[in-house]
Amino acid sequence: MQILSGKVVIVTGAKGGLGAFVTEAFLTAGARVVGVSRSIQDADFLHPDFSAIPAELSSGDAAGKVVERVVERLGHVDVLAHLMGGFAGGRSVAETDDATFEKMLDLNYRAAFYIARAVLGPMRAQGGGRILAVASRQATEPAAMVGAYSASKAALVSLIRTIALENKDRCISANAVLPGTMDTPGNPGAQFVKPAQVAAMLVHLASDAAAQVTGAAIPVYGSQV
Repeated sequence: MQILSGKVVIVTGAKGGLGAFVTEAFLTAGARVVGVSRSIQDADFLHPDFSAIPAELSSGDAAGKVVERVVERLGHVDVLAHLMGGFAGGRSVAETDDATFEKMLDLNYRAAFYIARAVLGPMRAQGGGRILAVASRQATEPAAMVGAYSASKAALVSLIRTIALENKDRCISANAVLPGTMDTPGNPGAQFVKPAQVAAMLVHLASDAAAQVTGAAIPVYGSQV
């Protein structure tokens, strides 16, 4: 059943290990998907309802232009699925350099802020929307030696909860998904969370069946629970 038929979905980080699963899941659910990534192309997903916008979300202006292009092309934005992020660890807070700290904020928090802010205008104007972000288990369960990463993901969860509070008057929900370690091509492991499970959760949260789920940080831990 195509539960998202006619919906327009922006997927950031659409070309990554998780991104491919999420993009395919939204397309299977009937959505029109715009994939955003640094080097993405239309040919990366051979589906008539997929289109690509190569872009970096390194500034508010860049994010705003992405959303403007989507609205010009497809008329509206119903769902933002923000997957973009990165990891750096292995050092204590005392040993973490400024460059690593700033990189984690850029990849895991600032980009999310910029693109969420950009879609909120159109969503508020149309009176509805879904904002979804993939954070991490360590956003709520920090570990040693990954302080900058954990803090940036915690900031992302806080941002999503704030968006939920500020936009409930316009029927806009906002939720974060917190995967444990995922089984991706760059990080394989049979005991890790399957990307397809995270993708399925995002599709559900984007659907009418989850309209009243908002402000949540949902764990997907699998056997790592």
